[in-house]
Amino acid sequence: MALDKQNEGKILPMDENKENKTEDGIGLEILQIIKDSQQQHGLRHGDYQRYRGYCSRRLRRLRKTLGFKCGNRHKFTGKKVTVEMLSDNRYSDNRYLLLVLMEAERAWSYAMQLKQEANTEPRKRFHLLSRLRKAAKHGERLEKLCESPRVDAKTKLEAQAYTSYLSGMVRFELQEWKAATEAFNKCKTIYEKLASAFTEELAVLYHQRVEEISPNIRYCAYNIGDQNAMNELMQMRLSAGGGGGMMAEKLEALITQTRAKQAATMSEVEWRGRTVPVKIDKARIFLLGLGDNEAAIAQAANEETKERLYETLLAECRDTIQAVREELKTEAKQRERSDEASGKVSNLQFLHSYLTYIKLWTVVKRNESMAHMLQAKLKEPQTDENKRGPRPQDLIRLYDIILQSLAELSTLQGLEEDHTFQKEVALKMLVYKAYRCFFIAQSYVLVKKWSEALVLYERVLKYAKEVQSKAKSLNNSLKDLPDVQELITEVNAEKYSLQAAAILDTEDAPEAPSQQKVKDNTPLCERLETFHLDPTLVGKQPNLVQFPPDFQPIPCKPLFFDLALNHVAFPPLDDKVEQKGKGGLTGYIKGIFGFGS
Repeated sequence: MALDKQNEGKILPMDENKENKTEDGIGLEILQIIKDSQQQHGLRHGDYQRYRGYCSRRLRRLRKTLGFKCGNRHKFTGKKVTVEMLSDNRYSDNRYLLLVLMEAERAWSYAMQLKQEANTEPRKRFHLLSRLRKAAKHGERLEKLCESPRVDAKTKLEAQAYTSYLSGMVRFELQEWKAATEAFNKCKTIYEKLASAFTEELAVLYHQRVEEISPNIRYCAYNIGDQNAMNELMQMRLSAGGGGGMMAEKLEALITQTRAKQAATMSEVEWRGRTVPVKIDKARIFLLGLGDNEAAIAQAANEETKERLYETLLAECRDTIQAVREELKTEAKQRERSDEASGKVSNLQFLHSYLTYIKLWTVVKRNESMAHMLQAKLKEPQTDENKRGPRPQDLIRLYDIILQSLAELSTLQGLEEDHTFQKEVALKMLVYKAYRCFFIAQSYVLVKKWSEALVLYERVLKYAKEVQSKAKSLNNSLKDLPDVQELITEVNAEKYSLQAAAILDTEDAPEAPSQQKVKDNTPLCERLETFHLDPTLVGKQPNLVQFPPDFQPIPCKPLFFDLALNHVAFPPLDDKVEQKGKGGLTGYIKGIFGFGS
């Protein structure tokens, strides 16, 4: 935000070039100004709050520059730009028109910010409508100001289109579909006429605006009663390509709203011979649009668009599964209270298994599509040596994910006793195991491990023949899977190429001396008497001595244990020990004179 404030002074002169007087009168390139401002100040990332702050600062600068302030800091005095002011030479400046345009943009950006917040706070929708009406009111003021004879014709037309767009947005939010369609069509017609009247460089901007308005027109037509409008919205999403942005987000939102209206007629779904009622609105909307999403993926023009559609489908599926999981928790609590114990899988649990099946199978198809794309790139010659190309290891990882998803399919609740389903899953796992094994063999070929690669190719053939033998009992089990016969043909060709490469590699290998072929890990200090070439001696880790050295046995200091001490008889020492005399007066006198010694 701080960087934007610093750069605003630099951006302003660029805008001033678009706002100069023309020879025909006052001119203002309305669409060019608002598009540049939106792209440079937040709307490239959908940050409407940042753009609203820019509009407020731009208004403050314009009022200060024009001396058109609304009072002072102590008192507010409202001032409005009028047609009479533009007729006066003192006010014949197109920045007065820009002032009204920025007021409309500020109110519109605030409304769009509130629209994002209204998803979690529905009360903000009232404030949203208020700001949109305010923006439309400023747009009408701008259109009236442009009716002045001093304003050129192009500016008048752009002002009318801008006002029609804001008016259409108000009617769109109020769900007044017919009035919104009329306003959007008027806006579209003006921009198309302007695009045809100017050069291609100027016409690009007008055509972009028409493309932005078209989804709203289609959605309004659907709500009025045109059933083909939904198909047109799906085609527009496909033509949007791999890029996201505001256009793609708007299309997704409109398609979701359309499906929500159609979902009211959907009450149940049938899968694996069992009919399950669908009471959760989110599940209804998702299942209703599942066929359209799969058709859109099949019609995708390139891999980037297909990948984006797969990610959109998976995101919707995860959200739906989460909603069903929450209902399952509620159902489990009710069963605990009522102490019901039923061995049959409930309808809600079976619906959860069906949605999980859709998610896992979509992951399988997405990874298979990515594997086909990488496989095609793997066969192309590598032009840039510095750039890392695809490798067989990348394909192995994709097939690992596919096998993991198929393993989860076999554990779905409610399908444990469905033997046909279990056989189909087992057959699919065999097919993808064969492809995974094939690319593991190719990774061994790259490092010239011929015997390992040959064994793996034989394993691929074993898997493929097993698939062909089991597929006869299961009708239509291989229609959505890769062709196993093509894999067998490719493996047979790779086997012959591998045998030829192995023979050539053996013949081209130079015969090395016998000393060189012997691998000796003995350190140099221990084999000084024998000579053989050892390239590791000139490398970074030469084997000179063994470090740390091995332990060697050494004699320990002897320990002596005196075990015979208890059996030794010592000589008597009685004559050496001083004996005390008997007590009494006689002993005492003898002791004094030494008679006792």
